[in-house]
Amino acid sequence: MLTRTPFRAEGQAPALMDVNGSVILPVVAAGVYREELAQAVLSFKKHGQGQLESVLSKALGRAIKAAAGTMAGFCLVPVPTTNSAFRRRGFSPVHLMLRNLAGSGTLDAGSVANALRKGGILTQGARAAGGLSERLQSLVPAHAMAGGQKGLGRGARVRRVRGSMRVRRPLLAPDITGRRCILVDDVLTTGATLAEAARAVHQAGGVVVGAVVLAATRPPDVADPPSIPGARAAMGG
Repeated sequence: MLTRTPFRAEGQAPALMDVNGSVILPVVAAGVYREELAQAVLSFKKHGQGQLESVLSKALGRAIKAAAGTMAGFCLVPVPTTNSAFRRRGFSPVHLMLRNLAGSGTLDAGSVANALRKGGILTQGARAAGGLSERLQSLVPAHAMAGGQKGLGRGARVRRVRGSMRVRRPLLAPDITGRRCILVDDVLTTGATLAEAARAVHQAGGVVVGAVVLAATRPPDVADPPSIPGARAAMGG
């Protein structure tokens, strides 16, 4: 199902690269979003079919393992689905796959930090007060260069994504302050959603070392090594 060999995918996601071509956020994908994998992802997200959940969870697990390499002590932070999608489906695909992996013993349940939630739009003053590094501050403005989401122009995409995520209160979620965090999402397109998630986690004190996705819409130009240990330097940490 096109998921046997995880690969580095950020090179095809404009929002995750600096204008000089250097990596802002490294991403490992389980496979390319096409053919059987695309059909399986769509069927799973629309219908939550149990057999697809198991297969796709295993693919995501392989990508997580490839991304983490020998790194220890990290936590996995799932990117939340939109409120409208959750109401429509009744579940979050990413959370469901991670729960499946934890239930099968592939993942330590304690490594999953359900820390992000959808929230309101940040004001410019609040964003500046977060103490973001210069490179991470550039993540959200970079969305404008990433092109539009399906059916959206560039300006609409920026307004829709920017400031849309928050970190849950410590009483409701694990404290990620100072912890190495790997973001987890289902499909990578331009990288704008992961960029926003990285901003929120960083603002809350987490150390974002990279991300993992089930599928990337664009295949890599070359076969880059999948692991992301040492990515802290790439994040300007």
